[in-house]
Amino acid sequence: MAQPHYQNQFKAVLGAGAWPGTLNIELYGDNLADYRSLRVLSGLDEGERIEGAEPLRIRGFERDGRSFGGATAFKAEITRGGDEWIECAVLIPDLTRHTETAEVISPAFLREALPCEDGDEAVIRLS
Repeated sequence: MAQPHYQNQFKAVLGAGAWPGTLNIELYGDNLADYRSLRVLSGLDEGERIEGAEPLRIRGFERDGRSFGGATAFKAEITRGGDEWIECAVLIPDLTRHTETAEVISPAFLREALPCEDGDEAVIRLS
């Protein structure tokens, strides 16, 4: 996440660099179905595609013989209470073990900006 190659691309998605970590949101029900549709748009799964979502490619790279994988980002906003929305993006790495967890990036440290702790509910909407 902190690699300059990634940060330059995150600036194009978020308008600023991303906090060097993700907020992981566990999904269920309709939210999980929508997330799986984003995975389809990312080319990771087969199935129905969600309408109106624009996939933004984050290119991988190699440095010093080490590979850093690519990802697909979707612009979004996140809130805990519905009053204040924070710009973010749902990031779906090409190689991930998270199939029921959304990885969210933002210029802000979301745990403090929302604020939230493990187990708290949050709402994400694509923008």
